Amino acid sequence: MLLLILNIIFCLSFLVFAWFNLNDSDFWLWVPIYMAASILCGLAGFGMYYPMTYLFLIAFYLIYAIILFFTKDGVRDWILKYKQPSITESMQATKPYIENTREFFGLLIIAAALALNYFVSGGI
Repeated sequence: MLLLILNIIFCLSFLVFAWFNLNDSDFWLWVPIYMAASILCGLAGFGMYYPMTYLFLIAFYLIYAIILFFTKDGVRDWILKYKQPSITESMQATKPYIENTREFFGLLIIAAALALNYFVSGGI
């Protein structure tokens, strides 16, 4: 029952996140990222699991998260150079490290949701 509730929450949350990204300049990347996670969590809520798809997407999301961590004005710069200002403030073009940090944590949340379903499904 708990897994069903989590998958419903993840499905709806990722759907909303995809909708929020429709007006971004990089919507072509982020809408599919969130929609794939939303669909997979929705299907898992109905007991349909796709372990190989989870592994592929988890790998993609974690590789992209690593890139966002080390990129210029990425998470590393947010921590070391900018001294971790709040990432909940509004996004400004003069502060791309906020957007990169938000995207990094979004990817980690998606990867964790898919990993949960991977392990519940019994893996490969």
